[in-house]
Amino acid sequence: MTTRDLVLISLFSAIIIALGLLPPITLGFIPVPITAQSLGVMLAGVVLGAKRGTLAVLLTILIAAIGLPVLSGGRGGLSIFTTPTTGFLIGWIAAVFVTGTLSEKLVNRGQSALAQGIGFFIASLAGGVVVLYAFGISYLALVVGLGFEKAFMGSLAFIPGDALKAVLAALAGRAVMIGYPLLPQRA
Repeated sequence: MTTRDLVLISLFSAIIIALGLLPPITLGFIPVPITAQSLGVMLAGVVLGAKRGTLAVLLTILIAAIGLPVLSGGRGGLSIFTTPTTGFLIGWIAAVFVTGTLSEKLVNRGQSALAQGIGFFIASLAGGVVVLYAFGISYLALVVGLGFEKAFMGSLAFIPGDALKAVLAALAGRAVMIGYPLLPQRA
C-alpha cells in the first residue's frame, strides 16, 4: 500500500464522517431519520474501488467504535453495535466492497460518458442500496425481532432517497474520472 493509498483512504473516511454532520432528514411517518453517510459509502466504492473503499469504511467504523462521535447524530462508542440500525452499519462494509467491485468491472476510461455514468449508477444501486438493505433488513428481522415483512416494509420509505444518493455517487464518480486522471485506478 502506497502513501497515496493511505491518504485516499483517510480522505474518504473523512468524507463519510463529514456527511454524518449534515442534519438528518426526519419524516413524520418513520422513526429513523434519513442521513447522508451512505452516500459517502457509495462514493468510496465508485472512486476508490473495492479494496481502498472498504478500508475507508472500516477506518470510519473503527473511529466510531473507539468512541469518537463521527456517525450521524453524533453517535460513537461500542454502543453503535447495539442499536436497531447496527445491520446497516455492518452492511456498509459489504456495500462499499460490492459497489467498488462492480465499478471496477463495469466502468473504464474508454467508455462513453453515458456508459460510465450508468455503470457507476448500477454499482452504487447494487452495493449501496440492495446489499446495504439486505444486511440492514436481515438484522432488523433476525436480531431485533421485527420479522422480515415488517422490516422490509419499514425500509421502503428510504429507497427513493438512497436511489437519489446512487445518482449523486454516479455523477461524482464520473466527474472524478474526468477531472482527476492522475488519481490511481480503482483497485
